[in-house]
Amino acid sequence: MNSTFKNTFLILLFTSYAINISAQSKNVLWYDKPAEFFEESLVLGNGKMGATVFGGVDSDKIYLNDATLWSGEPVYPLMNRDAYKNLPAIREALIKGDYKLAEELNKKIQGKNSESYAPLGTLEIKNHNKGKVTNYRRELDLSTAISKVSYEIDGVQFTREYFVSAPDKIMIIKLKSSQKGALNFDVQYSSLLESSSEAKKNSLSLNGRAPIHENPGYFMYSETYLSPLYPTEAQKAEMEKEALKRKNKIRGTRFTSLLKIKNTDGTIVNTDKTLGLRNATEATIYVSVATSFAGFDKSPSIDGVAEPLAKNDLKKAFSKSYDKLKTAHIADYQKFFNRVTLDLGKTTAPDLPTDERLLRYADGKEDKNLEILYFNFGRYLLISSSRTLGVPANLQGIWNPHLNPPWSSNYTMNINLEENYWLAENTNLSEMHLPLLSFIKNLSVTGKVTAESFYGVNEGWAAAHNSDIWAMSNPVGQFGKEEPMWACWPMAEAWLSTHIWEHYIFTEDREYLKNEGYPLMKGAAQFCRGWLVTDRNGNLITGPSTSPENQYKLADGFVGATMYGGTADLAMIRECFDKTIKASKVLNIDAEFRAELEADLAKLHPYQIGKKGNLQEWYFDWEDNDPKHRHQSHLFGLFPGNHITPLKTPDLAEASRKTLEIKGDETTGWSKGWRINLWARLWDGNRAYKMYRELLRYVDPDGKKTETPRRGGGTYPNLFDAHPPFQIDGNFGGAAAVAEMLVQSDENEIRLLPALPDAWEEGAVKGICARGGFEIEMNWSNKTIQKLIISSKKGGKTNLIYGDIQREVELKKGEKRTIQLWIKEKK
Repeated sequence: MNSTFKNTFLILLFTSYAINISAQSKNVLWYDKPAEFFEESLVLGNGKMGATVFGGVDSDKIYLNDATLWSGEPVYPLMNRDAYKNLPAIREALIKGDYKLAEELNKKIQGKNSESYAPLGTLEIKNHNKGKVTNYRRELDLSTAISKVSYEIDGVQFTREYFVSAPDKIMIIKLKSSQKGALNFDVQYSSLLESSSEAKKNSLSLNGRAPIHENPGYFMYSETYLSPLYPTEAQKAEMEKEALKRKNKIRGTRFTSLLKIKNTDGTIVNTDKTLGLRNATEATIYVSVATSFAGFDKSPSIDGVAEPLAKNDLKKAFSKSYDKLKTAHIADYQKFFNRVTLDLGKTTAPDLPTDERLLRYADGKEDKNLEILYFNFGRYLLISSSRTLGVPANLQGIWNPHLNPPWSSNYTMNINLEENYWLAENTNLSEMHLPLLSFIKNLSVTGKVTAESFYGVNEGWAAAHNSDIWAMSNPVGQFGKEEPMWACWPMAEAWLSTHIWEHYIFTEDREYLKNEGYPLMKGAAQFCRGWLVTDRNGNLITGPSTSPENQYKLADGFVGATMYGGTADLAMIRECFDKTIKASKVLNIDAEFRAELEADLAKLHPYQIGKKGNLQEWYFDWEDNDPKHRHQSHLFGLFPGNHITPLKTPDLAEASRKTLEIKGDETTGWSKGWRINLWARLWDGNRAYKMYRELLRYVDPDGKKTETPRRGGGTYPNLFDAHPPFQIDGNFGGAAAVAEMLVQSDENEIRLLPALPDAWEEGAVKGICARGGFEIEMNWSNKTIQKLIISSKKGGKTNLIYGDIQREVELKKGEKRTIQLWIKEKK
């Protein structure tokens, strides 16, 4: 073997080995067969357009979604304008201990249910090549946000490459064959929604609309549905004109998807419903989507357009080459994804398809790089689903195949929407937080009316359990038809307001806090102040109150949810008041209001430790109807809040630990994600890691029939979180927890490796963010930090804590410094 040939051979061998290691280790999901079920598919997105790729051979099915395609139109917040008048009777029943009556009366403080996130359509590529398929591979590379399919038929290799570009607002599908003229396919559209498809020359279109109401059980409104909150006479006259315009107009959000083929050879053909290519070698399919959504308070049937937007995006993209589009896509995506890298040390896991990896891992085998892959996948999903202002990632991100999706694929604000964004700041994706923050601003508009009409509070804004793209803020329940345990909960504004402070304290963006954030935080705090009442001990409590989706059981056997002084309510109000006070101090404004908040904060009913040593969820030490319930809202102060800590409040931290022990580890996927974060905040790395492994437990696709099905909370073959069914919040919560195990922080300190498990005795991380505008890079071995680099975005001071070592550090804007923590400074 001559030296040139030998070197070439070694390079090729090394490259092949490196590709396999990369694919197996951190960034590539891959499979040796097409997806049969949604939970096996691979998803792509640019933060607005979503694509679900099955990678079939004879037929390649791709579900299309748009983040702005929902049923309904702008909400009418005054739907139950006298609901607040029922509050005195509810409070009287609670004071008398008549909880059954309070439960029934609480139903009177309900409104409509949310609208639903809708599926746009299905794009199907029907291939004409028949024969035995060999060497099939389907993959998603998280480092480039590109999916690929390759296989051979009778010695001819066929490949497809897919990506959804944010800069060019387009989906691209590149098809190639290794033999000239072997590419033959037809493309067609279909949709579960009312729609029509048409092919003309080299263009295929799908046009349709979402229903004005998706769920037949939801309450239907008349023309007042779109009316202003408090119309003047002039506005009423204008409304009548608009009503005449709408009289003969089909209502609902319109959508359009357009497709064109760019070929290098072969012949483009079409029928009235299909577009195809014959005898080609290489081709690129361009797909655009758009909707007529024009804003949460605008009519999509009057104020918005879909088809012109889709045409414009397609025209601009079609003028660019595949290589130019791909280069722009990768550069745009990697500026976010590449900010963070994670290594957890050596692994001996074999090279297996991702679904087989999960099965092996579920049997207790080591696979550190699967753990990294899951973390990276969470960041990938947030970049791919959360880049549209005012439209945050929903229960399924942006990937929904169902006409009637689970829980309407809406914004569930008693945990799930917030959990979606736990990783935004600490995993260096602050820009992906903006869709939620701008959505909160929308909520404050409808929420002002909700505060007044449902809760009798004339200052601030309120929001409840569910919402949708129309920023619906009212309590749900179909006007008294649903159970208070989930329908009657007015604390979303308190929880959401803490996200505003998180964005500020991670970015140190004072202008955002001043102009956008603080007014929203203040409005949430104002509502909470107005909602509080005084108990018999002179303490401030909420009433009526519920603890999200959980129930108590009384000695007489009564099971209910309505009570007063719920621990979860007060924990969220504590955080809301504390962060609003801090924001006021940062901006040096509202001293009088700040003093009022400080006084109320001191008067809140204190935490109680129950007879089992647990943190009480209820005002009294009642039994839980379900002691292992998936919600742990009363632990909010431990995480995502930070006023319960092992150091500052050891008794409450220990009670929180006991609560988690009672609840156990078996729960739904998203709840596992939450519990990992809670264990991390208790600085119990091994228990957090145990639950992380529980979260990555393999779960069969929902529709798969097997003799011994694997069900429960965990992870589907495509790494989607299994509630079950699929909910994306577990992916986000799990990824956030990895960062939480490595770095924890508050406004004054950064704690390094606070919950490092024994299994991660060596590793490295780069790009994790800490509060105060800092960024951390470190590596460790034998669970001991070997190197630490800290940088500052805006300049500032913090206290670094590592074990029993503390060191104060002050950095200038943009400064990066290597810190030797173990060398104590001379006095």
